[in-house]
Amino acid sequence: MAVQVVRYLQDDAPAWGVVHDRRVAPLSGHWPSTADFVRGGLDAAWASTAAEATLNLDRLQLLSPVTSDRQFVCQGTNYATHVRESGMDPDAIPFNTLFTKAPSCLTSAHADVVRPAHVRLLDYEVELGLVMRRALTAPVTVEPDQLHEYLAGVTVVNDLSARDVQLPQAQFYKGKSYRGFGPTGPFLLLLSPAEWRRWPELRLRLHVNGQPRQDSYAGDMIFQPHRTLSELSALHDMQPGDLIATGTPAGCAARAPGKLVMWVMRHLLSDGAKWRLFIQKGQRNPAYLQPNDVVTASIRTDDGSLDLGEQRNRIVAP
Repeated sequence: MAVQVVRYLQDDAPAWGVVHDRRVAPLSGHWPSTADFVRGGLDAAWASTAAEATLNLDRLQLLSPVTSDRQFVCQGTNYATHVRESGMDPDAIPFNTLFTKAPSCLTSAHADVVRPAHVRLLDYEVELGLVMRRALTAPVTVEPDQLHEYLAGVTVVNDLSARDVQLPQAQFYKGKSYRGFGPTGPFLLLLSPAEWRRWPELRLRLHVNGQPRQDSYAGDMIFQPHRTLSELSALHDMQPGDLIATGTPAGCAARAPGKLVMWVMRHLLSDGAKWRLFIQKGQRNPAYLQPNDVVTASIRTDDGSLDLGEQRNRIVAP
């Protein structure tokens, strides 16, 4: 049975616990980082019982289960539905798009998120986050049934993105790394080997002010977790506790323009004019996030047996 782990603030210090039906059983170990917890706390989490749950989950100040000393690696254009809405053909995606976000952008699943003063096109992206269990320091081939050997668990990630920085400047890192642009959690869900095989059934949902925006299953991924782990192992060292955000489905605020507009922009406009037009049009799009908007994001299977919890983040002005 999957285990819901939380990291929370207790007596002004971070602590770890296991959720049992809206109650939390504190874990006695001292694990300053997610890496420390993965290396030394997994057995204690699996052994936790409901009888030890002495805290009310709803009264705790939750923290990101991934600490800011970990790497934050991301995949782009990895859901067929999102690729289509971006004006591309999923069958013509030749490679796995990989980039990083600054781990300093990690924040709580319930924290307010500041939209920087210069950002006007703030977008959302609910994503399934994979948390590393084993270090990857040399090329390996990870098979689909080996995920439990390499991954400790899964979590909810919202890859918030300043499109008016990311796209005109062609800088994914810069446009996605402002402080607070990585709400993560609330739970780090530990899975058994059998439960890992159910990852395609995980359903990703995101709402803005109660309005549905994104709703898709993880099985829509183009480059699945075992393929991404194999590829990363050949080019980039990964350590326990590191986070991989695996891409987002359709429903983002940013959309590709029509074919005629694309032709005009490509052939008749300079790059500067093209991006000025993009930003002007985007500012008329009500789907982009505004101060006081509330974003909720959740990931769970339809039967509820695998539940990563729900985020609730309010967008605020600086």
